Amino acid sequence: MSLRFCNSHSLYHLLLVLVIFCSISAIYAKANEDPTIRTMEAFSGYPIHESNSFVTNLASSLSVDTETLQKRIDELSTFSDTPAPSVTRVLYTENDVLARSYIKNLMGLSGLSVREDAVGNIFGRWIGNEAVLAPVATGSHIDAIPYSGKYDGVVGVLGAIEAINVLKRSGFKPRRSLEVIMFTSEEPTRYGISCLGSRLLAGIESLAKDLTSTVDGQNISFLDAARSAGYAKEHNDLSSVFLKKGSYSAFVELHIEQGPILEEEGTSIGIVTAIAAPASIKVDFEGNGGHAGAVLMPNRNDAGLAASELALAVEKHVLESGSIDTVGTVGILELHPGAINSIPSKSHLEIDTRDIDEKRRNSVIEKIRQSAITIAKNRGVTLSEFKIVNQDPPALSEKSIIEAVEAASKELNLTHKFMISRAYHDSLFMARVSPMGMIFIPCFKGYSHKPEEYASGHDMENGVKVLALTLAKLSLQ
Repeated sequence: MSLRFCNSHSLYHLLLVLVIFCSISAIYAKANEDPTIRTMEAFSGYPIHESNSFVTNLASSLSVDTETLQKRIDELSTFSDTPAPSVTRVLYTENDVLARSYIKNLMGLSGLSVREDAVGNIFGRWIGNEAVLAPVATGSHIDAIPYSGKYDGVVGVLGAIEAINVLKRSGFKPRRSLEVIMFTSEEPTRYGISCLGSRLLAGIESLAKDLTSTVDGQNISFLDAARSAGYAKEHNDLSSVFLKKGSYSAFVELHIEQGPILEEEGTSIGIVTAIAAPASIKVDFEGNGGHAGAVLMPNRNDAGLAASELALAVEKHVLESGSIDTVGTVGILELHPGAINSIPSKSHLEIDTRDIDEKRRNSVIEKIRQSAITIAKNRGVTLSEFKIVNQDPPALSEKSIIEAVEAASKELNLTHKFMISRAYHDSLFMARVSPMGMIFIPCFKGYSHKPEEYASGHDMENGVKVLALTLAKLSLQ
């Protein structure tokens, strides 16, 4: 009698366990989840993987500390070589080094594991549950051209750190590690090389070689400047900076638009589908020079006028391209000896050309070169240099990242639009390392690279939330 009772009792419990197991299996199988993992989670109380529903619900729990974010942006802006409201922060200068320490400290306060490479790219990593998987990265730069503003690049670094804090406060646990990158010298201010840090990360060997002999306007070599800031200590080989393709599963950069479209249209988020192809050109003319009063006009070989004529030719060729996406700028024009009563014997121009269409941009470059040759001949001056410093291809955003940003925007009930970035960013070169995407937020009148540059706390909050939710989605893939 008692034996029959025990067997019946055991059978009852066995059937009960099977019913529970089948119920759990049915629920999660319906949701296309692994029932074994979910059963283990149910009994252990520890989430092995975050569910898609958790990420969807995550949107409502994201909380950005906008006040602290703005405070940090303001504090970072004080590391400047020029007075407020302008910001000037040039590669490896004293204020650049102080700003780097500020960023590393914030990464540490957020619980990130911090490292730096040989040129000063700074990495802060939040280790995921499956650390062996390729991480998801985000970030931007903090260097600033002379007399610029305090939001360009900075929003993408401090905003990324805040996005990590947002996810931590929400209780999110990343599957793939999440990494914040502060790139070295996105601006070409000191050595004439834009996106220096991200170019090296992308493994551009010619740049690593050229930097060993590159000097700035004060004849300070790149390596000496780097060592003065605490980098490139061991040897001259910068290849240690190179990343293997696939080092990250995705890279997403948050940035102010640097244009007026989002603000004018009242749209909260810009989803970048492509980054225009940039190219830089250096041109030198040499003439005879002479006294401004003594040399008659028919006898002059004026290198300054040759430079001026080429500057106008740049505008002409760009406008004749037939596309609004083609742009050209003569950003530097220098004359020697630079005296009012001396005919310029030398002139130096630096030209920036960009287009979303690489072939069309290259056609404009060739027309500029032909114009330089013709102008030199007609004016009796020598075209001593026509050097294409960089001629980079455009970069397309990865479809899966575009979709993740779009989904995040929708879940946060934020308006968005797809757009092209005509400014280039470190994302242009990170696209050579991993799938890439960008998030734009509005900025006041589209202003950038000037003290009036501004992004509101509300717009930064939206951008950080979209970034945080996008990182969460990509981390679980």
